[in-house]
Amino acid sequence: MKRLLLLSAAFLAAPAAAQSVAITNAKLVIGDGSAPIEGGTVIVRDGRVVAAGRSVAVPAGTATVDAGGRWVTPGIVAGFTRMGIVESDGVEETNDTAARGSPFHAAIDVAPAVNPATSSIPLNRAEGITRAIVAPDTDGSIFAGLGAVIDLGTDRSPITKPRAFQFMEYGGGGSRRGNSRPAMVAMFRNALAQVKDYVRAPAAYSDQGKDALLTRADAAALVPVASGAMPLLVHVERASDMLALIDLKRDYPALKLVFVGAAEGWLVANQIAAARIPVIASALTDLPASFDQLGATQSNVGRLKAAGVLVGIGTINDDEARQARLEKQYAGNLVALTKVPGATGLDWNAAFAAISSVPAEAIGMGDEIGSLRAGRRGDVVIWDGDPLELGSAVAAVYIDGVKQPLRTRQDALRERYRVPQEGTLPKAYER
Repeated sequence: MKRLLLLSAAFLAAPAAAQSVAITNAKLVIGDGSAPIEGGTVIVRDGRVVAAGRSVAVPAGTATVDAGGRWVTPGIVAGFTRMGIVESDGVEETNDTAARGSPFHAAIDVAPAVNPATSSIPLNRAEGITRAIVAPDTDGSIFAGLGAVIDLGTDRSPITKPRAFQFMEYGGGGSRRGNSRPAMVAMFRNALAQVKDYVRAPAAYSDQGKDALLTRADAAALVPVASGAMPLLVHVERASDMLALIDLKRDYPALKLVFVGAAEGWLVANQIAAARIPVIASALTDLPASFDQLGATQSNVGRLKAAGVLVGIGTINDDEARQARLEKQYAGNLVALTKVPGATGLDWNAAFAAISSVPAEAIGMGDEIGSLRAGRRGDVVIWDGDPLELGSAVAAVYIDGVKQPLRTRQDALRERYRVPQEGTLPKAYER
């Protein structure tokens, strides 16, 4: 146990400062949907990408890593997770996804609750995930609160951007919190009307505490949503519900909607594209897990992309607190779909972009994370094979230009108990 505690402490120790590094001789993926570059180089200085491509000159004195022809990509951006805010779903004190019994909803900010010591973080980092979009869950309202973007580095400062978006439940999930779809729509419109009242006269805003439909704090939190300064991520699965949201957007054109889940999105793909609404989809939902998903198909993402929708991959309701690492497998499956008669998938370049630059662009952070374009954060992953192939593993991970450890607690446990020796097991194992 002492060795495991020491190992955990090592994971949480502050990493070295960002350094200049050039990764050369790479099969380089920029992450923006372009094709891989053979013999590519990426240079990171002071935590930022300064150049990436073929025939990039390496500045004198820069530490160089020869990739040996291996794949080098931007870090994966987990498109929708609850990573870092829940350890065990069944242990209430470790679960900060929803504020049960709280009078506050839209004002709830998950950033202070993100725990960099959560066990899922090193596991996903070792699988090439470098950033995650983290959302709260709803309880008692259609509004869940303010989500954050985090990095998966070993330091104690995981927040890349706090209050990055507002999250809302619509359709089946939202109607359960608003009693019916018509009531849910009325709640949404009423909330935006109250936000206008708050903006006109904040000091005079009527706040009845826990009995208020929208507390003062909630109204203040929705101001940037109503003005279009903050994206509104909406979990919605049914096609008719997406059309209803598109109609609402016509009445409130400033809203920056992002659909999450969107199992039936392909049925209204042209309307989503025309409304310029990005989608963070569940990649392989193909069964009617609810009445909102009767039209589910694995071709959903491919058909959305073909219609001109900006579509990335997320993991809502798919063990999203722990298994964001499955996104690379899902992206690979979408590539395989292109070989299935009658199915619509993604080519390799679009599939990797769906787990890197597209989720970043969907929430307005494409100029910061998700690709190896100049100026982006220095999140770089070296792989021992095609990153979308199930058998490939991570060889190295850099976050903000800092090389990260890949060893996990599971690695330590496996090594400890692979060949147990007499006297080394904890007392509880003695008979």
